[in-house]
Amino acid sequence: MKPQSASSSLKNPVKFRMPTAENLVPIRLDIEIDGQRFKDAFTWNPNDPDSEVVVFAKRTVKDLKLPPAFVTQIAQSIQSQLTEFRSYEGQDMHTGEKVVPIKLDLRVNHTVIKDHFFWDMNNFESDPEEFARTFCEDMKIEDPEVGPAIAIAIREQLYEIAKQSVASARESRANKKGRRGMEHPSASKVGLPALDLGKLFSIKSSVVRKKRDADAYEPIVDHLSNEEVDALEAKEERFAR
Repeated sequence: MKPQSASSSLKNPVKFRMPTAENLVPIRLDIEIDGQRFKDAFTWNPNDPDSEVVVFAKRTVKDLKLPPAFVTQIAQSIQSQLTEFRSYEGQDMHTGEKVVPIKLDLRVNHTVIKDHFFWDMNNFESDPEEFARTFCEDMKIEDPEVGPAIAIAIREQLYEIAKQSVASARESRANKKGRRGMEHPSASKVGLPALDLGKLFSIKSSVVRKKRDADAYEPIVDHLSNEEVDALEAKEERFAR
């Protein structure tokens, strides 16, 4: 399979979807009932039947021995996030010559990860989960919860950028109606760097680290002691209140 040509999607918008191989919705839950808090993050297939949401909520509450009141709250939160995602489906989005910055700054149990890299929005074969697995292997991270957390963090940022791309496409249509016949300036004409995506990316890879930024954006992985984790969690709990 040949790498996707960057120019093929510069002028023509594509229909909204996650700019990844699998069109999965990042779901994040943070629910508190009667002083008991439940937090989780995962992906969901928007094509799955809505009946699966309640099944998942009931199973989660049962497995974690949460109070029954959590079933409704979990199901409603998932459903509302799926509804938002589906509201964009069918709409045009402009990916353009878009190499977007992705920032990781998260703590998973005793592991702290900080990183910064660039992602090709035009590569619809990209795989955040595979990137996360490779990252964990390269950085010798053994905690099995770290990889999924990294993938979710990437998907959440790509989702936000995809939503912005829908707004960009909508604005572009409005401008065309109001200014027909006028030439739209290219990236190079307005002083923005035009990147040769064909040289930067292959069909299997959507990530690039600029050589001149290698030192500044080198991945940082830190392992915290139990005392440091306890202190951080206490601080987070105070902020949550």
